[in-house]
Amino acid sequence: MKGAAANTEAAVTAAEVDAERLLAALPAGDAEIVRALALAAEREGVALHAVGGPVRDLLLGRPLRDVDLIVEPRGEQQGASASALARAASLPRARVVEHDRFGTLRISTPDGAVDLATVRRESYAHAGALPDVSPGSLEDDLARRDFTLNALALPLSSVAREGRPPVVAVEGGLADLEGRVLRVIHDRSFHDDPTRALRAARLAARLGFTLSRSTRSALRDALRDGAFGRVSGDRLRREIEKLFEDAREGLDPADVLRLLADWHVLAALEPGLALPRESQAPLRRLGRAIVQPPWPAARARPYVAGLALWLGALDAGLRARTLRRIAVRGALAERIVAFPKARDAWLRGLTRARGRGAIDAVLAGLGDDEALALYAFAPPTARRRVARHMLEDRPRRLPVTGDDLVGLGLAGPAVGRALARIRIAFLDGAVKDREDALALARELAGRRGGGRGQPRGGARQPGGGRRQP
Repeated sequence: MKGAAANTEAAVTAAEVDAERLLAALPAGDAEIVRALALAAEREGVALHAVGGPVRDLLLGRPLRDVDLIVEPRGEQQGASASALARAASLPRARVVEHDRFGTLRISTPDGAVDLATVRRESYAHAGALPDVSPGSLEDDLARRDFTLNALALPLSSVAREGRPPVVAVEGGLADLEGRVLRVIHDRSFHDDPTRALRAARLAARLGFTLSRSTRSALRDALRDGAFGRVSGDRLRREIEKLFEDAREGLDPADVLRLLADWHVLAALEPGLALPRESQAPLRRLGRAIVQPPWPAARARPYVAGLALWLGALDAGLRARTLRRIAVRGALAERIVAFPKARDAWLRGLTRARGRGAIDAVLAGLGDDEALALYAFAPPTARRRVARHMLEDRPRRLPVTGDDLVGLGLAGPAVGRALARIRIAFLDGAVKDREDALALARELAGRRGGGRGQPRGGARQPGGGRRQP
């Protein structure tokens, strides 16, 4: 898990944190980049701060995740910038990607990655718009953030520490952290960026924090004024993706969605959208499966499986409207809308199937995303069958190919039918090697229609019954 650090065990006070404690808590690859930037900041006389999440998590004694740093022009270094500091650090093997619109850049090496920015202020043309950024002060940069517990800066260089406390915070930020409270920095925060509500739910579920009374009031005002309707579908989808991706860090997606439902945010995204009770247990299993995959699931997208499970208990029309609202389109949207029907068919097939070959035939068209969702939804016996299929049987390759069968006289659809029957026999153990497979192929080729007869070894059909000659 990125960000896990064995020596980050207990909460510390603001007076106890410093650059060395931060570096010790970071993963080695990230610490290498931060140390190089801090040394360059000392040489150049530049004010460098860690900001936001890593400072918060260091104070809470939690594993550090993504690393955010900011450069603050001070005194004689008014021309200091993130890009100039990145060049001065001269990191070997580093790749720097700049995002000019937001004044940020990402420094990555084979072992770690760090986000670096120059301090800035933000303004919003209208509710839900992306921010317009301009140069600002450290105080401006902290004030533009979502919650007080993220508006924290830890000075990492001598210039940054001049005249500053060990941790720079907006008013009340450290007290909110101690009180385990999520508080927006100003009462129009959710109007400026309604997606902060989705981030609030993730933070609240992960940290065990609650919304302050003023934050609840600010959220109600944004909901009343229709602010969420002005957020683009692409931005909403990215937040939904993060919701399920964060399960890798132990976040329960059902907890996050429950909070969003309780706060009336889901209904603001699409009228009628809710978290059905019957979706909650499968979503919790999905979260556990993302943390500890029952098979190598690198190709599965957690948010696709999550949407299939979450929306599967809603009517098809609402599923389709919700997917349009969050900009999930085309074939992917069609698959998610169709998942409940396909899921039930797969489960019926698994109940009837006898033998590993038959199970493989039932699950032959199962995609990686659907496999993860089906596993999380299925009852225990079917769940074990899905996991065994994905882990052991699906990767197995037949000892013969279609070309081998063509060489024996099969052609057209008969090749596919014969390969399917050989695969069933192979997984059931009736066909053990290439010689057995070719013998069965010759038998199938010798029958009228290219393989409608009884395969050698008595292989079973996907429904469990034996084939008839």
